Amino acid sequence: MLSVAVVGSGPSGVYTAQALLQQSLVPDVRVHVLDRLPTPYGLVRYGVAPDHEKIKSLQNSLRTVLEDERVTFVGNVGVGGADGVSPARLAELYHAVVYCVGASADRALAVPGEGLPGSYSATRFVSWYSAHPDIGTDPFARDALAARSAVVIGVGNVAVDVARILARGAGELRRTDVPRAALRALEESRVREVHIVGRRGPSQARFTTKELRELGALPGARVVVDPTELALDPAYAAPDGLPGALPLPAVVRRNLEVLRGWSVGGGAGAAGYMPGGAPGSADAVRRIRLRFFLRPVELLERGGRVAGVRFARTAPDGAGGVRDTGRYEDVEAQLVLRAVGYRGVELPGLPFDPVRGTVPHSAGRVLRGGVPSPGEYVAGWIKRGPTGVIGSNRSCAKETVASLLADAAALTRRTAADDPLAELREWGLRPVEWAGWLSIERAEAELGRSLGRGPVKIPDWAGLLAAARDENG
Repeated sequence: MLSVAVVGSGPSGVYTAQALLQQSLVPDVRVHVLDRLPTPYGLVRYGVAPDHEKIKSLQNSLRTVLEDERVTFVGNVGVGGADGVSPARLAELYHAVVYCVGASADRALAVPGEGLPGSYSATRFVSWYSAHPDIGTDPFARDALAARSAVVIGVGNVAVDVARILARGAGELRRTDVPRAALRALEESRVREVHIVGRRGPSQARFTTKELRELGALPGARVVVDPTELALDPAYAAPDGLPGALPLPAVVRRNLEVLRGWSVGGGAGAAGYMPGGAPGSADAVRRIRLRFFLRPVELLERGGRVAGVRFARTAPDGAGGVRDTGRYEDVEAQLVLRAVGYRGVELPGLPFDPVRGTVPHSAGRVLRGGVPSPGEYVAGWIKRGPTGVIGSNRSCAKETVASLLADAAALTRRTAADDPLAELREWGLRPVEWAGWLSIERAEAELGRSLGRGPVKIPDWAGLLAAARDENG
């Protein structure tokens, strides 16, 4: 039997387990899917916006893999941390270990004032409204949502997600699994203006057209676009591509079409669209302003908190980048969320490339000193960096599993534990298995029923672990 541990139960980890189950080279395989959290699904549970129900339904296909009799979910087991198991000890229990730990850190702006109260990473905001137990219930409920104006720095899907949640009516979120504290805070939110700001032009924005269009479908929200900023982008004036250049990607053309439609009918800074009303309607509850060619240079302070963002006006440099124009613009904001990318975090006991934010590897084989380390593999963002969509993890996992299977004959000659979970318990860990997760699901469903809602997430460690232990509930 080939015994494999997969560290991480998000899409990359589950796709790795699935690839191991579907292969025929090693018919007898046992897979333990470990996770630091007592809950499975990783970013599908704690990163996908609650109003993206179709994407969240991916949990159903991940669930099918985790319920296979050859797979065991092992939650509440950290790896590499002070309270977890080291990679060296984990290697004693299994023939092979595949690390699918993602890229959990956010990139900083590295500008003065970034550490002021009211300045957060979008990752932290997403974790809050997704009920990640590391965040707790209060950081945004306490003071950030007292803001009137918010600035989201970044023009990718995460930026659009957080802007949409800020602008969406709390009544619409009631049918989702948003935790009670977050829903209550969003109901009381004073935010009436949300700026989504990028340092480059609309043709270089990273959001998908579907995400962009969702902004224009929000009831009671007005999308505002400055046509003069759009016109700065050479591709905006030539939607089929510049002469002598490659044609624009389809997603860029579609994004420009959406933005062009929103910019019709108003002057600089005044064009807009409101669902169900005329462009530029003045009775919108909230405004979402899409801004381009603005680079953050400083977060402004008033009374010890964020009061705004100073931006340098940029312009295309003719080589695909931007240059500063020497002009500046201040945007008022009492809440600033940075959404400028993720990066991997070093897992103690594994080699790490701090520049790339990944574990060095060759086709998924972990490299120590440039040489493949027997039995150690990586997949997902910690392997390739934070690129691609959820589905990209499938081919990534298959490549890693192909390498593992090519090594299988040598790996199975090594000693593996007959009962790894018993060993983990002897080391003082308290794994939460699938029955514990099902108990958490029941508790969340009951919590939702008591509130007149569907299932509502339990947002804290104590609550999750208490529910997990009540396996007969």
